[in-house]
Amino acid sequence: MTTDPTISLKIRTALGEYLKRDPATILITQHLRDDLGLDSMAVIELLYRIEEAFDLQIPDQDLVGLANVGHVVSYVEKRLGKTASPAPTKKPAKQSKPKGNRKP
Repeated sequence: MTTDPTISLKIRTALGEYLKRDPATILITQHLRDDLGLDSMAVIELLYRIEEAFDLQIPDQDLVGLANVGHVVSYVEKRLGKTASPAPTKKPAKQSKPKGNRKP
């Protein structure tokens, strides 16, 4: 998963402050509830901090899809319009024009 390092750091810093631990120990793959031990209220508190840090609002219906740190980072990137650009795809070979259909 390619993420914006600035956004990822801000989110991990907010998590670290809330959990009182070093943000460097928080991995993008960690589940908010299972790995980091956040309960429902803690997740809401964290998302409130993220809303403040990035000046955006997270609708309640979007909370369901935010299960791990990476989901939160991707969500914020998408909302800020900073999604990582996909890897360049190979351009298809140019098709040659049929030689018998030339117009005068």
